[in-house]
Amino acid sequence: MVRIRSSRVVVDGTVRPATIGFETGVITEISSGVADLDYGDRVILPGLVDSHVHVNEPGRSEWEGFASATRAAAAGGTTTIVDMPLNSIPPTVTTEALRVKRSAAVGKLTVDVGFWGGLIPGSGAEISSLVSDGVCGFKSFLVDSGVDEFPAVSLTDLEEGLVQMAALGVPSLLHAEDPASILQIQGDARSYRSYLESRPATGEGSAVGSAARLAADTGAQVHILHVSSADAVEELARGPASLTGETCPHYLIFCADDIEDGATAFKCAPPIRDSNHRDRLWEGLQDRTLAMVVSDHSPAPADLKELQTGDFARAWGGVGSLQLRLQAVWTGASRRGLGIENLAAWLAAKPAELAGLGSKGAIEVGKDADFVVFDPDDSTKVRGRSLEHRHPITPYDGMTLRGSVITTILRGETVFDRGALTTGSGRMLVRDG
Repeated sequence: MVRIRSSRVVVDGTVRPATIGFETGVITEISSGVADLDYGDRVILPGLVDSHVHVNEPGRSEWEGFASATRAAAAGGTTTIVDMPLNSIPPTVTTEALRVKRSAAVGKLTVDVGFWGGLIPGSGAEISSLVSDGVCGFKSFLVDSGVDEFPAVSLTDLEEGLVQMAALGVPSLLHAEDPASILQIQGDARSYRSYLESRPATGEGSAVGSAARLAADTGAQVHILHVSSADAVEELARGPASLTGETCPHYLIFCADDIEDGATAFKCAPPIRDSNHRDRLWEGLQDRTLAMVVSDHSPAPADLKELQTGDFARAWGGVGSLQLRLQAVWTGASRRGLGIENLAAWLAAKPAELAGLGSKGAIEVGKDADFVVFDPDDSTKVRGRSLEHRHPITPYDGMTLRGSVITTILRGETVFDRGALTTGSGRMLVRDG
């Protein structure tokens, strides 16, 4: 057995001294005993789980891929990611597409990877077989996804899928914006304010309200992705218990006033909004209206981000941030006087629960020996070209974030230590049951 120790270990929602023993990749004891390796006062958190990552392989591996994405995850303290069913080609909407995706991942994983299925028009007949093959749930869009092979569903399509998902016990993940609210950018396409106005918060709130009604009617868990607005938070608060939600670091750290015209590294959908929306997101995390913070890592090459032109109408909407989630969230949380114990819930336990990965997400006897050793009092200077992501483009470039990742341990094996990555032994996961 190997034992590690710190004066600050996040266990059962509290920070306390503890020694963690593990063998054969599983936590076997939590005690106050001596350790083989003592990390002093550096914080030991459960290995992070990021349930919203676009790996894009196969088909668009020039955007990102399993090798680079899982290296970035390890360097950021994340020991498990769950891959989104788009922007890969084929999208993960059939069992054959899932087979192709898993084949593409073989031999490339530094951390563990699970898979979401997708629901698009006409793919409802594949739901049961994809669940049997281990997908964690199903993502769908109410608006244009940005790629032709993953079209939006109607509310009728979604309701039919939810009936099956409720029976099978898997969640629906929804990009919730009302298609009737989406406008063409008016005036200067380099203007961030013009882009923001083209995707109003009222449209996000309206779509979440529709999702709430479907969740109540079908009994399915409907999980609202990348919540960006106070409007959406209010609808979540009014919705049934089966309606859940997440937000992302970029919505918690930035606000519209921070974004210069032409700064397309910040483009995402829904957009980063004004500071009153940001404040409501933090309140939603504190009152548990929002369950978790995930990256929505969705990178693209420089030409697709329109870095030279600064054209928000044409730029790909997605933020590169997989490696930076822990430091970014801690930067915002510590400014608001929120304790580090919150990070274990927001960044590990709740994403693992959503994805049905019962061996992940907490420091608990019987769970995988996945840990991140984090120095919350240090700082990280972000240099895009030094990140493990496929592309250096990130709105965090040049920022100093609070905290630094010291060591990442996956099932008892060190996969990242003081800036150095190992080959890793990541596995492909399936949903419990």
